[in-house]
Amino acid sequence: MKNTKNLFDLSGQVAIITGASAGLGVTFAKGLAEAGARVVLAARRHQRLKDLVAELEAAGHEALAVSCDVTNSDDVDNMVSAALERFGRIDILVNNAGVGNVVPAEEESPEDFRRVMDINVTGMFICSQRCGRVMLEAGRGSIVNIASIMGLVGIGVIPGASYHASKAAVINLTREMATQWARRGVRVNAIAPGWFPSEMTEAMFTDEKSQNFIRRHTPMSRPGKPEELLGSLLLLASNASSYMTGQTLVVDGGWTIV
Repeated sequence: MKNTKNLFDLSGQVAIITGASAGLGVTFAKGLAEAGARVVLAARRHQRLKDLVAELEAAGHEALAVSCDVTNSDDVDNMVSAALERFGRIDILVNNAGVGNVVPAEEESPEDFRRVMDINVTGMFICSQRCGRVMLEAGRGSIVNIASIMGLVGIGVIPGASYHASKAAVINLTREMATQWARRGVRVNAIAPGWFPSEMTEAMFTDEKSQNFIRRHTPMSRPGKPEELLGSLLLLASNASSYMTGQTLVVDGGWTIV
């Protein structure tokens, strides 16, 4: 049996985090780096990535910034190539890039619906496919997809048909890729966060009525703190979850149990 102190140790491993220029992506990048991983930060806003790389390197971590639109196959191929050129391997992929569209279903345009699905689902698939090929060749790897409680339940008063549909798709695509790759050493799991502060939820977190809504409907009576997702992320990224695949961990303060 391995030393339990080392279960979550990512020393020597390489992790790619998409959507790493802001919000939860920054938290994930810092958490993985602190666990010992060398991190590849991918997003469209390159200057923000460079600033984060500088911060991580100042703290003694290894990091690389790569401009990437996850819906663009060429960008994703470049991200993978840059990671391999710099670090020689890819062990972990965190599919964090995503967008939302708060609009009633009867008013959401087909173009907006497709845009959300393209980024949240197709982009996740492209990144998983390209990184998965590298992992499959190596016979090891862990992919962590960031889903949402909105892929499990409806909200209604905060309308977002495309977002709900996309996150439900993420959860089942996680299961299917996990099934296909389980015998070949690559694990695929997901995290479904509840209400956490991020760029996407900024309006909710600056409005007292919205804050009261979260408190009323969450058994723990508060939103989550970004760092409260790191335990789940490190579990799924590391060997601590070596016998887990196709699972979705819900981190929501109890939202989905009532």
